[in-house]
Amino acid sequence: MLNLLRGRKLDQQIIVLILFILIFLSFAVFLPGFISAGNILTLVRSVSVLGILGLGMAIVVIGRGIDLSMIATLAVPAAWVMTLAGAGYPPVLAILAGLAFAIATGVLNGVLVAYAEIPALFATLAVGIGIAGIGQSGLFEYDIVAWPPALDSISWIGRGVILGIPYSILAFLAAALVVHIFLKKTRMGFFIYALGDNLLAARITGVRVRPIIILQYVMASVIALFAGLVLAASSANMDTRIFNLTWIYDVILVVVLGGIGLSGGRGGVWNVIIGTLLIGTIINGMTIMNVSFEGQNLVRGMVLLAALMTDSILNPRNEETAKQGDI
Repeated sequence: MLNLLRGRKLDQQIIVLILFILIFLSFAVFLPGFISAGNILTLVRSVSVLGILGLGMAIVVIGRGIDLSMIATLAVPAAWVMTLAGAGYPPVLAILAGLAFAIATGVLNGVLVAYAEIPALFATLAVGIGIAGIGQSGLFEYDIVAWPPALDSISWIGRGVILGIPYSILAFLAAALVVHIFLKKTRMGFFIYALGDNLLAARITGVRVRPIIILQYVMASVIALFAGLVLAASSANMDTRIFNLTWIYDVILVVVLGGIGLSGGRGGVWNVIIGTLLIGTIINGMTIMNVSFEGQNLVRGMVLLAALMTDSILNPRNEETAKQGDI
């Protein structure tokens, strides 16, 4: 560990990694049941879904946006896929319908932010509420949609293990690899960093800013659908009321605490992985300690506030960067 850190600047990413190691070891030693096989499996499954969502949010935040509709996009399109498959439609057609739903959600978010110039915070909040309303009022007979046998051919994404590693964590790692390649190896990924760093400068250099903004919201929505399918496969159902929970704050915590600045233009997949490990471990530990829901929300709020304060210090916004794309 010391050799790994020697010669490196002690930035937020390294600090969060050290905190994760210390908290994990403390829970393992002092918290009965934390290190049990059953709890580690639960931790891994929850971390995988949270991490996949964090990857989608990271793409948007790097482009200096935010997507509060991700939890609704996790629940409703995935439940729509399950409903169609359960009604007898071919699994491929059901998945394509869910994918079209997610893409349409991302396009709507992107158009509202890029063309209507509605602040992302309000645009995505409104879209998320609307999607949840559509699901509850028209698409589903019951709030909880069961996993249909017709989709058992893809249920492995959330169930089972290979070489002792749950498939759900492999799904997270696969998504992380795809997002890493997109952000670091493609022209579109470079453009997202560019507009997040300075939107006006990116526009002057010829970057088609508005289509890139739409692209990042579409990618976030598709990733949220994937996370929803992983979650539904692992639990054998999808509770469409999940959008009412505090998951979106956990996703923001993962991104900000991991070191992806809200000012945009910096960060990557490693930040998401480290932030996911820390937040997932803290939440799991609080659950084992029987901390009340209200108490957990208090801790989340304090950690999020601390993360935002740290971000404002490490990644200050100047007058130029605050002009466009403010969340």
